Amino acid sequence: MNSEAIKKLFDQVKRGKLSPDEAVQRLKHLPFEDLGFANVDHHRTLRVGMPEVIFGPGKSPQQFAQIFARLADHGHNVLATRVSAEQFRAVKRKFRKAELHELARAITLTQDKTIYGKGTIIVVSAGTGDIPVAEEALVTAQIMGNQVKHVYDVGVAGIHRLLARREVLTQARVLIVCAGMEGALPSVVGGLVGVPVIAVPTSVGYGASYEGVAALLGMLNSCASNVSVVNIDNGFGAGYVASIINRLE
Repeated sequence: MNSEAIKKLFDQVKRGKLSPDEAVQRLKHLPFEDLGFANVDHHRTLRVGMPEVIFGPGKSPQQFAQIFARLADHGHNVLATRVSAEQFRAVKRKFRKAELHELARAITLTQDKTIYGKGTIIVVSAGTGDIPVAEEALVTAQIMGNQVKHVYDVGVAGIHRLLARREVLTQARVLIVCAGMEGALPSVVGGLVGVPVIAVPTSVGYGASYEGVAALLGMLNSCASNVSVVNIDNGFGAGYVASIINRLE
């Protein structure tokens, strides 16, 4: 429940369309709801502007579906990351409109199509192997109410591919750049644009890439001052932060 929903609730009580007891019943789980195995945070939208997100690993399909249902029942868009096929099947039985994004390993349920972002978030991948992480960022930004575009497979090994899309990059209010190997692409993109660039190191690469550590260190040492960095393979975190930036006036 967000601030607008609460205002509508108060207005219904004021106009006599809803009794005070009914209003209390709707609000009683507002701080959080104890399911016995999880405390579902229904207050998060009021605090930070976005609802709680479900992290799939470690949850049984039954637990996962219960958490998903309680968030959905409050009218939120629902996002779950790093999901399994079994978890999706459990959700799909109750929510026919739930979508599985296979590359992103995410499930979404869209109940609010409002665009909250002030501009466009563009998600960039260095190689095709980085696309799953990029897709997690893209799906996150979309479900949180942003216009999103993507530019994939434009890594520095073929720099002409990136430069050919330079005009598209300049349309972004925020950029998310996903790269493995040596992680050079965010620095290059940062030097081409005057907006925040969120760098996402991926675990793509040969042995000396150390499952993304080399890319992480390269991005942390970026010479482009508009580049910030999230954790390895954390497309969700990048999409979330980009959404917050894109909502700022």
